[in-house]
Formats: sequence, structure tokens, C-alpha cells
Amino acid sequence: MNAIRRWARLALGMPSFVRTGQIGDGREAACAAYVEANAPRGDIDAALSAIDTFAYRKAMLVNIGDEKGALLDAAVRRADPALVLELGTYCGYSALRIARAAPSARVLSVEFSAANADVARRIWAHAGVGDRVTCVVGTLGDGGRTLDTLAREHGVTTGSVDLLFIDHDKKAYLSDLRSVEQRGWLHRGSIVVADNVRVPGAPDYRRHMREQQGTRWNTVEHKTHVEYQSLLPDLVLESEYLGS
Repeated sequence: MNAIRRWARLALGMPSFVRTGQIGDGREAACAAYVEANAPRGDIDAALSAIDTFAYRKAMLVNIGDEKGALLDAAVRRADPALVLELGTYCGYSALRIARAAPSARVLSVEFSAANADVARRIWAHAGVGDRVTCVVGTLGDGGRTLDTLAREHGVTTGSVDLLFIDHDKKAYLSDLRSVEQRGWLHRGSIVVADNVRVPGAPDYRRHMREQQGTRWNTVEHKTHVEYQSLLPDLVLESEYLGS
């Protein structure tokens, strides 16, 4: 019953989430406070565990979660990245997982909600990774401003992105991937991981990867579940860039 209530509260908050990036009941800031109160400072594992515990016991969170997070971890290790670009920060959970799996990588995370960026920065600072994980407030669909900021202020250059993680507006998955490609930021062997391809769903992105299979992309579809439960099926797509 508690799980049902948590999902019901999440569903009620989705209109707010679409508008603002937050559910609207303060759970994101409460998550940061929970991490600060329950995880020792500088302990990434403890910070991730605290976020998972909060999502299971207190209030649902729309990050990648523990089950799908293991798929992300494995992809990060395969990519062995120096630079990671993430689209969709939320509370900073996936960036923490990336930072743990690739301790020498620099992570740039793009988030349209300034309030979420503040929450994520609190959690990263507490976990001890604030010096190598950066949140850039913006969106790749803003006419090039955020893309220019990434290039000009954060050193994203031709072929520099080793791993791209996409977990934001599902309707923007394909257009934002194309924007990154058009900038030439990927190189042969770059890995792109996309969450929630089945639920809520990114059908145009999935179709594109299928159409480009073996030419521009080599994609594996990982069957898994929607975060923090075991009933709703989901897909995580892991795609290796084969070049133009």
C-alpha cells in the first residue's frame, strides 16, 4: 500500500514536473537533506544508497534508479570516459553513478531547472565530487545558447564526448542527439545511453537507432524495469557510435 501511495503522489505531481522539473511537493530538496543527514560526507556509495532509500521509503524520484543504474555503470566502464555529457540532471543521482564508475572523468550535466541544479550540487558537494561534476542550467533546444556555453565555457570540442547519457524530455531525445552529432562532439566508439525508452517512451529515438543499426550506430536494447519497482517494463538503449 505504501508503494501505491508513493506512485499516486508521483502521478499527481507530473503536471508540475513537466512545467518545472520538480514534482511540486518539495521531495527533491528533501532528498538532498536526507543525503546530508544520512550519508557520511565524501562517501559516494553512501550518498547513492541514501537516494535509493529515500525513493523506496519516502517519495518516488524520477532518476534512473538502482536496477537500471547498474546498466549505466557497466556502459560507463566500457566507455572509460574522460568527458561525459549528461542531458537531464534532476537530483544528480546518475551523475553520481557516472562519477563513481569513472573516477577520472569530468561530467557535464545539462538541466533546465535551476532548482534541480541546486539540489544536485548540494548532493555532489556532500558526496565529494563537486570538483569534477558540473551542472549547466539550460537546454540543448534553446537555439544554440547552451551548446555554445558547453563549447565556450566548458571545453566541449570536436570528438571530446566519450559518453552521452540521455534522461530528460523524452520528446527531445532524438533532436538533442542530432544536435550533439552536428557539433561533431562524438567520436567513433563514443557510447550513448538512453533511459526510459519504453516508459514514458521515446519511440522516434528508438526507431532512429533501429534504422541506423550497423551504419551509424550499433545499439543494444536492455530490457529492464521502470525505476524503483519491478512490474512496469522499460528499455535502456546503449548505442556505440560508428561514425558518419
